[in-house]
Amino acid sequence: MGKEKGGLDNLRHRIDAIDDDILSLLNERAKIVIEVGKTKEGDRQEFYVPSREMAIYQRLTAKNPGPFPSEAIRRVFREIISASLALEHPMKVAFLGPQATFTHAAALQQFGLSAQLVAQKSIPAVFDEVLRGRCHYGVVPVENSTEGVVSHTLDMFMDSDLQINAEVLLEISHDLLSLSGDLDRVRKVVSHPQALAQCRQWLEDNLPDIPLVDVGSTALAAQMVAEDDSAAAIASEMAASLYGLRVAKKKIEDNPNNYTRFLVIGTKRPARSGQDKTSIMFSVKDEPGILYRMLEPFSTRKINLSKIESRPLKKKAWEYIFFLDIEGHLEDDRVKEAVEDLRQYCQFLKVLGSYPRIR
Repeated sequence: MGKEKGGLDNLRHRIDAIDDDILSLLNERAKIVIEVGKTKEGDRQEFYVPSREMAIYQRLTAKNPGPFPSEAIRRVFREIISASLALEHPMKVAFLGPQATFTHAAALQQFGLSAQLVAQKSIPAVFDEVLRGRCHYGVVPVENSTEGVVSHTLDMFMDSDLQINAEVLLEISHDLLSLSGDLDRVRKVVSHPQALAQCRQWLEDNLPDIPLVDVGSTALAAQMVAEDDSAAAIASEMAASLYGLRVAKKKIEDNPNNYTRFLVIGTKRPARSGQDKTSIMFSVKDEPGILYRMLEPFSTRKINLSKIESRPLKKKAWEYIFFLDIEGHLEDDRVKEAVEDLRQYCQFLKVLGSYPRIR
């Protein structure tokens, strides 16, 4: 027994020595980061560069020999980079709140725990905080793989000059939460309309006669349920922890392959990373063959369109705004040429951003 304990103590001492080395290297890295911040400030460069972060994650993941899991590398270095950015320049980020929404989780995934995350009550409020310079960046949802686009976000780009700086893809898993954790005591279910829609079949099969109540966010639903023992909320595991709720049933979403895409918005356009996406919005003149001519500039240059979406133009009946996601950066010659060719058919055209794409 003593021999076994001696062996364990030896292993722990080796771990302690490695941890000491990691700590020393983190501080050495931090000193260099401070110098980087001074250089950026002198050259008036952006402190937050999404393409640089992505390159770090990809390089380290590719070099990882194991057994440390590759999927954990991004999480570990996300916090190292977050703390480093805080040393360079304190980062303030607005997000669609309250705390424990999926947008909050997306903001944490993108900016880490060292950023100052500021909850907002609406998508327009997120845009406004960034536009007025009270926050450096904002995070808003734009589409879900099951329920489609978030129309409020697309509508905001029509009148805003803010640029998309990055995209975040978050796997969405819904839990049914209540004070008791007892499914039999549930008399109503509260959540955001999209969360209710994503769990529609489960609710019909398991709580067929229980009324469903729409609220502004999954986190707000959790807040309400924390004060009502007869109600249950569809929300995240983070919400359960934050608001003192128990899980009545985990993972009740109908489609297990359920993702939401979020956008990081800012005032400037990021530089080219080599693996970029460009988003544009435009309206076209109503004339025969216009949809074909709209796509032709991209087809002839073999540019992939990863998304096409349309929204009614509120100022005129039966006219539409189109949103395109194009593979490539606006600084790429063929992308720039294609957009300029498209412009001749448009009543108006706006570039929403060129930014690193998630693969």
